[in-house]
Amino acid sequence: MRVLITGGAGFIGTNLTRYWAVQHPSDDLVVLDKLTYAGRSDSLRDLIDSHRIRLIVGDVADPNLVEPLVRQSDVVLHLAAESAVDRSIEGSRPFVMTNVLGTQTLLDAARKADLRRFHHVSTDEVFGSLGLGGTDRFSPTSPYSPRNPYAATKAGSDHLVYSYFHTYGLKVTVSYCGNNYGPYQHPEKLIPRVITYALSGKRIPVYGQGRNVRDWIFVRDHCTALDRIVASGRPGERYMVGADSPFENLEIIRMILKLLGAPEDSIDFAPDRPGHDARYAIDASKLRSELGWSPQVDIRRGLRETVEWYQANRGWWESLQTS
Repeated sequence: MRVLITGGAGFIGTNLTRYWAVQHPSDDLVVLDKLTYAGRSDSLRDLIDSHRIRLIVGDVADPNLVEPLVRQSDVVLHLAAESAVDRSIEGSRPFVMTNVLGTQTLLDAARKADLRRFHHVSTDEVFGSLGLGGTDRFSPTSPYSPRNPYAATKAGSDHLVYSYFHTYGLKVTVSYCGNNYGPYQHPEKLIPRVITYALSGKRIPVYGQGRNVRDWIFVRDHCTALDRIVASGRPGERYMVGADSPFENLEIIRMILKLLGAPEDSIDFAPDRPGHDARYAIDASKLRSELGWSPQVDIRRGLRETVEWYQANRGWWESLQTS
C-alpha cells in the first residue's frame, strides 16, 4: 500500500512514520513536510538514509506539489498543521494558510484520485472548554466552539473534510485527540518544556495557577488508534482518541520533577494566557467499542519513557530551546 503522511516530520508525524515503518514494512511511505521550526528531518534520518521512507520537503498548500503525491497514494494521513496556541495568538495567518488552505488543497487533490482513505487528524480543542470540576467529556456529537485561532482553523479544516465526504463521496475519517506527549516533541510544549528546563537547571514557568486540566495520551497509543481507524473506521465517521487520563498541569509538572529528582520550588507562576481553556476530557468509547482499540501506556510509564528519551537525546533538543 502507498501511504502519504503529511506533517510526518513533526512530533506526532515522526512517531506515526516510525510506527508505520515497523508495523507495515511492505508499505511505500512518503512524508510531505514543510520542515518549519517544528518539523525536523533529523528525526527521521535513519529511515531516510536506509530508503525506508521518502521525504518530500514542501507545502501542503502547493497544488502543483500535492496533486501528484496524492494521485500516487492509496491512503493519505493528514497531520500537517500549525499547532501552537501561543503562536496562533501572536499571528493567525500561518495557521489559516496551512490548516485551512492546506487541507483544502489536499482535499481537491484527493477527490481526483482513487484513495482508499483520507484520514484527517484534528484536535479536541475545536470543541472549546469544559468547566473545572465537571465530569462531562467531549464526544463525536459535541458542538464546535473553538476559543483561539489555532482551534478555529482546525475546526475550519474539519468542516471542509466533512463537506468533501457529503459533496463528493470522498472516503474520509476524522479523529480528535487529546494532549499527546512522548519523544520528538518540540520543547515549546508543556511536558518537554518542563523536562528540558529542569535538565538545564532553569525555573519552570506555569500559566496561571496550573489548574488547567488536559486529557493526556502517550503518542504511541495515538499511533495505534490512527492505524485502527484507517484499517477499519467507517467513512464519514468521527472518532475520539483519548486515554481517559485527565490531570491538572501542575500535577503533571510535579510528576516530572519527581522523576528527575528536581525541587518543586523551581516552579514560577506566570499570568495566564488569553482564552486559556479550563479543561479537556475525551469520551473514546466509540473507538473502543467499534474498533477494539485501547491505550496501553499509562501516564506514569509514559512520563518515565519520555523523560528518559530527553535525557538520552540532549543533542536533539538543546538547540531548540528559545530561552
